[in-house]
Amino acid sequence: MTSKYVLILVWIGIAAVIFSQEGMQQPENICGKTEYRYRFLWAFLVFLPVIWMVGTRGNIGDTGSYEMEFKKMAHTISGIASYMSTVKKDKGFYLLSSIIKIIVGNSTVRYFLILALGQGLCLIYVFRKYSSNYAISIFLFLASSDYISWMYNGIRQFTAVVLCFIGIEFLLNNKTTKFVLLILIASTMHQSALILIPFAIIAKGRAWNKKTIFFILATLVVVVFIGRFTNILDTALSDTQYKNVVSDWKEFQDNGTNPLRVLVYAVPTILSYIGRKIIWIEDNKLINLCVNMSIISTGLYAVSMFTSGIFIGRLPIYFSLYNYILLPWEIENLFTERSKKLVCIGLIGFYLLFYYYQMHMTYAMF
Repeated sequence: MTSKYVLILVWIGIAAVIFSQEGMQQPENICGKTEYRYRFLWAFLVFLPVIWMVGTRGNIGDTGSYEMEFKKMAHTISGIASYMSTVKKDKGFYLLSSIIKIIVGNSTVRYFLILALGQGLCLIYVFRKYSSNYAISIFLFLASSDYISWMYNGIRQFTAVVLCFIGIEFLLNNKTTKFVLLILIASTMHQSALILIPFAIIAKGRAWNKKTIFFILATLVVVVFIGRFTNILDTALSDTQYKNVVSDWKEFQDNGTNPLRVLVYAVPTILSYIGRKIIWIEDNKLINLCVNMSIISTGLYAVSMFTSGIFIGRLPIYFSLYNYILLPWEIENLFTERSKKLVCIGLIGFYLLFYYYQMHMTYAMF
């Protein structure tokens, strides 16, 4: 069982070498600049083993819960209305799941494969188009153990997350109405997607702008007055599907997100602050957006350290995916030619150690 979680990283390394050869990439216009990107077929082949692993998983994490719910879903078109009347929240996800069941039958393997394929295609689309190093972006997504956390476990929320993620194009092109509409659709999959609407306002504009500084200060205030914050949060959520969140995390004795995990996710934010003058000179709207999303991710993770890793710690994923576009760019642009290779090797080593820690300590797979 352990071997496949190692081999998937080995495959990414092999694929990076194979698909970096001449002819494997094509020129594309990215934010007004001509950049070379993987052809979609090669990008898909890099990620295909991940989709297969996720779809054919054993009884890992939340798998059992999703299988039980899958059995209750409608298996005919005429049965959808009756089933949906029993669904109390996140109706969009369960409607989608029912449609999948009608198409594939009672096979949970095919069900998980289709969900993984849909999530994977969204990630491939964004990383292939916007990352300066697609293979490194996929490596970071895997080595951070995000694929275990989200494609194996938080499937419902991650479906909403990847839908929001493809909205990066709307953010970059100031298509606010389309972006909000996409978020509203995603919120039918998981209501937490609505958090993106206010935070997208903070993320727009130059990297490390006044709005992000205000957000950082607000985060510090929340951390200092954490008791009052949880009381306000409890009141604010009282009329939503998350009305028992605060009492639940206290009952579960949730001690918050692991500080090591917070540090790992903060690395791109820290590097962006160190190299902020270079980022300001470049004034690349894609990188500006990614930096600000990274700042929001780090702030939310900091709050989750002192509150709940299970509940608050699930929110940063809407923003932390942008780290996997930002970090390859930082390696390429914030360091000298001599130091780039050393930094890249060091980064890979650091993430491999974190991957081992997560798989051994958190998931007990090693």
